[in-house]
Amino acid sequence: MLPPFIIEQIRQREEREKRQYEQPQLELPISPSSAPPPLPRREESEDGQRGVFILEL
Repeated sequence: MLPPFIIEQIRQREEREKRQYEQPQLELPISPSSAPPPLPRREESEDGQRGVFILEL
């Protein structure tokens, strides 16, 4: 078993790395009454043509 100070150092290092990769988030103050209505779902036919998109990097 590792000594407690080593465990604490590992935990602190993991927290620093996690903070480095986290993306900042911003909550927008939108009230439910000002939100746009949900879009109606489109019914897609089974026999319609479907395309394939290939992207090479």
